[in-house]
Amino acid sequence: MSMQGSVLALGKCLACLEFMLFPVWRGIGASSGIGWSQGWARCLKWDPNRTDLAARIPVFDYPVWLVLCRGGRARLREVCQRGRGAIRLPTDMLSFKLPQLFDIHQVPKVFREDGIISGYRHPRSSALDCILSSFQMNNETINIWTHFLPTWYFLWRFCVLCSTLNFLTDSYTWPLLVYMMLICVYPFTSSCAHTFSTMSAESRHICYFFDYGALSLYSLGCAISYGYYVMPECWVNTWLHQHFVPIAIGNTVFCTSLSCYSRFLELQFPKRSKALRTIAFVVPFIFDTVPLVYRILLCCGGSCSPTGALSNHCYHLLFAFLTCFLFTAHLPERLAPGCFDYFGHSHQLFHVSAVVGSHFQMEGVIADMTSRRTWLLNHGMMPSFLGTIGALAISLAINLGIIGIFSAPLLWKPCRSPNQPHSSTCGCKEQ
Repeated sequence: MSMQGSVLALGKCLACLEFMLFPVWRGIGASSGIGWSQGWARCLKWDPNRTDLAARIPVFDYPVWLVLCRGGRARLREVCQRGRGAIRLPTDMLSFKLPQLFDIHQVPKVFREDGIISGYRHPRSSALDCILSSFQMNNETINIWTHFLPTWYFLWRFCVLCSTLNFLTDSYTWPLLVYMMLICVYPFTSSCAHTFSTMSAESRHICYFFDYGALSLYSLGCAISYGYYVMPECWVNTWLHQHFVPIAIGNTVFCTSLSCYSRFLELQFPKRSKALRTIAFVVPFIFDTVPLVYRILLCCGGSCSPTGALSNHCYHLLFAFLTCFLFTAHLPERLAPGCFDYFGHSHQLFHVSAVVGSHFQMEGVIADMTSRRTWLLNHGMMPSFLGTIGALAISLAINLGIIGIFSAPLLWKPCRSPNQPHSSTCGCKEQ
């Protein structure tokens, strides 16, 4: 065959291949006599007479990306419009949009944050909008994920411990069981609170009531684990040791009550509200860490040898102080309002610092439980069901009751008209 004949044969093959790969490009009235409907039918296998689910799902014969090879975006849009009727995509899916974001002057005062100018979600968002917003960059996205992802890390550590320890029958492990349950609960509750806090002003308060309650219970888990594993040897079996958990239960009541009450002062007295909320969490923290700080001071004085557990506890204390500073200082967004709306504002750093501190605390508690087991079993009191799981159940019931008491007025409060003053729940642009 001559060279010219080979070229002609190759051209015919390419033309045939073009028709096979791009039949929908022929269009109605093309010289081939194949219209859009027949061309599209070649791209889709769909037997309308079959009733099974697999037959009703369109299957592409040829790679979709080949459409991009010759027609560009215009041809692609045209193909999609022609094929929409065949694939029968839902209208809602075709018009899918992420929730709209607002600036600080467009949302009610109760939703505003110091130094955060933009990236606010709608103050009357639906539950679906709140979930979708977690995949959209706004001023709460990092807050959601910096506690949602660590939840799975702590759950993984909990599962590893469940495979190596006997939590069911070994009462010595019950304080760790309570602690690990609560270290998984508090970041998950915080993530949910940040996700659904823009459904309304009332829901915002209630979401953070549960957030505060979870943090309060987490302080109880710290107290239970510290009381049984971290207590200095010279304090074992003393009055403080015997009443450490009951006092910690009282601290949870104080913490949840005061922190929930502080939200009612947020609009009129923001500084007082912040101070009360800080006190509500600092008091249980100080009580829980007194035995640990005394133990560290003893080691610094040469009365004991430093261990890996104490190193982890020291790192935890360092990040705990950093967490408190970030919570109260509102840095760096206070220095440059609007520059850290999406990345790097204090609440995001506060979340990261709290999670890292909890990691070191967890490792320190596990190390103390393992290394001090023999001595504590011989000289200390055995953990009881009432002093561990029972204490958690009692505190959980009390804290849920407190949250219910503070939530009841918000749930029964009718929504005022947008035209009435001080209505922070009904209009997006309400001041």
